Amino acid sequence: MEKKISSPAELKALRDRAQGEVDLRTRKGDTQVVVHMGTCGIAAGARDVLAQVVAELAEAKAPNVVVKQTGCLGLCDQEPMMTITDKGGKEFRYGKLDRHKVHEIIQEHVLGGKPVIEHIITY
Repeated sequence: MEKKISSPAELKALRDRAQGEVDLRTRKGDTQVVVHMGTCGIAAGARDVLAQVVAELAEAKAPNVVVKQTGCLGLCDQEPMMTITDKGGKEFRYGKLDRHKVHEIIQEHVLGGKPVIEHIITY
């Protein structure tokens, strides 16, 4: 059973957290993280990848990052995947993701600016 909100402070905290997650999907940013959410991606765990990306970036309060979803790229054997596009327009595609890899990629590449070569499938 879900916990009920029992105070205005809890409601404000919930609103602030939700607003941070919405902002990640709607603002313009220098860096774009796209999670591939085709049927094959979803079956392979892309929903969990998207949730973790949004949670980590919201926690980090990354101001210049936008998160989006797209369909299948035709690399079904590499799912779940995400593509990171830097401010210069260079794309880095990561595949066969799990929670550990997503955490590492967000910390090192998205927040730190250093691509995680061992998880890249195309660039």
